[in-house]
Amino acid sequence: MTDTLQKFLFENASVRGELVELSDTWQQILVHSDYPPAVRTLLGEMLAAAALLSANLKFNGAIVMQIHGDGPVRLLVVECDAALQLRATAKLAPDVAIDDAAGLQQLVHAHGQGRFAITLDPHDKLPGQQAYQGIVPLDGDTVAQVIENYMLRSEQLDTKLWLAADGTVARGLLLQKLPREGGTDAPAEDDLETWHRTVALAATLQRDELLTTDIRTLMHRLFWEETIRVFEPRQPRFHCSCSREKVGNMLKMLGQDEITDALQEQGTLAIRCDFCGRPYSFDAVDCAQLFVTDIPVEHLLAATAFKH
Repeated sequence: MTDTLQKFLFENASVRGELVELSDTWQQILVHSDYPPAVRTLLGEMLAAAALLSANLKFNGAIVMQIHGDGPVRLLVVECDAALQLRATAKLAPDVAIDDAAGLQQLVHAHGQGRFAITLDPHDKLPGQQAYQGIVPLDGDTVAQVIENYMLRSEQLDTKLWLAADGTVARGLLLQKLPREGGTDAPAEDDLETWHRTVALAATLQRDELLTTDIRTLMHRLFWEETIRVFEPRQPRFHCSCSREKVGNMLKMLGQDEITDALQEQGTLAIRCDFCGRPYSFDAVDCAQLFVTDIPVEHLLAATAFKH
């Protein structure tokens, strides 16, 4: 089945919902890396969450979600654009053993220095325009709780997420209470009633049920008594935007002296994209050309996604 994101709206109330199922996309991400099960779960949950949040982007750009850690997991990165094109990667501390049952706090917040960041990066920036980034402490025991707390504090939106991932699929459910039309954020009584009722219904969802139940069945099972408007489903997919030009620009940012030293040690710089596994090779002539040609240095949100 094609990966699917289904949006729906509860009639007569400012409450919306989304369900996402990522199988092919998730498999294309996992094929390039051998993550421990606990890391795979966190990254898959972030992937589902990014798709759910990106479904309502109002600009031509991407959401980049990052969790920076001070434990065995140093970085989790997921990127999703307005077309629901996704990619993801994780970086682990060297030579660490990770328990299969380890949770978010143990993996990335071991010494209290974990951080969560969301970046909104327009693809067609105006002159001088920068990407917007919000960075907050890692507040929550799960990926869902961290994002819920961020959305409430930074965006003033009541948001609830149910996320699950294994080695086969990443799935998620989002409910969000929207501001009422007419310029006021104060919800009417029917909005509050619908919000509390739908959250209570969704809270009955178990992880195994979310992982094994298709979207149509799950939506009917949870909300069969509600009046719901269902929109045309969308199809997320894997896509990596890496290119030789971007890798060259990253090398240029390192500086000529550092590149020269690396070439003396290695002869040729072999670089692999952590998102898709695509290899890039730069010899001495290639690297010299970077510094004699006027190549613009792009702002690379995922510069950490390449390694020597």
